[in-house]
Amino acid sequence: MTDVTLRPGTSDDAAAVADIWHAGWHVSHPGHVPDGLTERRTLAAFHERSAGRLPDTTVAEVDGEVAGFIMVVGDEVEQIYVSPAHFGKGVAGALMTEAERQVAAGGHDVAWLAVAIGNTRARAFYEKTGWVNVGDLPYEVEALGEKFISPCRRYEKAVR
Repeated sequence: MTDVTLRPGTSDDAAAVADIWHAGWHVSHPGHVPDGLTERRTLAAFHERSAGRLPDTTVAEVDGEVAGFIMVVGDEVEQIYVSPAHFGKGVAGALMTEAERQVAAGGHDVAWLAVAIGNTRARAFYEKTGWVNVGDLPYEVEALGEKFISPCRRYEKAVR
C-alpha cells in the first residue's frame, strides 16, 4: 500500500483532476451511457467542470502527485476517480473512506452514489467495500448544455 495524503482540492489541482476525470470516464462509460453523451465529454469540458467543483473536491496525493479525487455533495459521493498509474495501490480505498467520513460528518446516516450499469470495475470495488446495490436509477446528467438520462444503479452504504 502506498502512502496517500488527502487534502482539499485547490485551483492548482484543477487541471490534474480534469485529466484524471476525463481519462477515467472514457475508460468506464462509453457503451454504457446514452448516445451523444460520450462525444460531449471532451477534455475541455472536464477542465471547465473541475474548476467549478473545487469546493467539493478532495484530492489524494502520492509522492506530491495528484493520484485521484472525490467529489462529495450532501449525502452523495458524486465522483471517485483514480489515475490508472495508481490502480491497486490503496488510493481508491483511502478516497472512499474519506467520502464516507464526509457524508457522515454532514449529518447523513446513509451515503449513496450512482454507477453506470456496465461499469463492472467500479461496481466490484463498491461491493468489495461494503456498498449495496439497491436498484435501478435513471440518473440525469448534463453535458455541454444537453441533458441525458443515464441508466445507472444506485449503491448505498450506512456511514453512521
